[in-house]
Amino acid sequence: MDVAVASSLGAGLLALIFAAILIYRVMQVDQGNETMRRIAVAIQQGAMAFLRREYTYLAAFVVIVAIIVALLVEPRTAVAYVLGAVVSGATGVLGMLVATQANVRTAAAAIQGLNPALRVAFSSGTVMGMSVVGLGLLGVGLMYVVYSNIYSDIDAAEIMKWVAGFSFGASSIALFARVGGGIYTKAADVGADLVGKVEQGIPEDDPRNPATIADNVGDNVGDVAGMGADLFESYVGSIIAAMAVAATAYAIADYDASVMIVPMAIAGAGIARGVCVF
Repeated sequence: MDVAVASSLGAGLLALIFAAILIYRVMQVDQGNETMRRIAVAIQQGAMAFLRREYTYLAAFVVIVAIIVALLVEPRTAVAYVLGAVVSGATGVLGMLVATQANVRTAAAAIQGLNPALRVAFSSGTVMGMSVVGLGLLGVGLMYVVYSNIYSDIDAAEIMKWVAGFSFGASSIALFARVGGGIYTKAADVGADLVGKVEQGIPEDDPRNPATIADNVGDNVGDVAGMGADLFESYVGSIIAAMAVAATAYAIADYDASVMIVPMAIAGAGIARGVCVF
């Protein structure tokens, strides 16, 4: 395996290890009083219920599209498509799980002051970021390594066509997760305002209003899980697009094949730099 490829995969693994350390740090923070914990549990359960239902329908969609891609395009592209969808979904779930745990801990830390709350919030947000870049770089890198080693006699440009399926899968999840979560949170927000403030006279964001809990659930599934899938798709797509351009240049102009690794190497260097300055 090329040193640059190995370094890129190592950087992706480093991002995941760093995310795990941050998760441990966030989970050590106190959750506050009983009322805060009860509200947090309601939000956590609602967010997971929404994701389970959403991903059930998404799984069916991914299977149908994968079959179509396998029959009409290329089976190896379909495999990459499924893996891209799975990893994208996993990124969103991981980020949302941490966010729902960090919400109440940030509120509890804010009682002590702004700085403790900022540390908890920033650490939990960094988990989402590191999960996106770590899983994204590992996914693209492993797909490229596996395909290029198994099919070493195949042209690099053709291999990148197969790897592009990974980005297609990530885009499929991002499309529904981002839009679906946004619609849910906006519907809950409007419902909470109309029923709570206008009809019942309950203050805004009062936990006595069930729609307020739904609004907070929507914020997590839309702005965390949905946004995470969106960022994952953009990150993976940019790397694969740059590698595809390099593969085309290699095929047409007979450039050195190592230029295809440059986008992954740059992404890996960015991860290492981010971890060092955190």
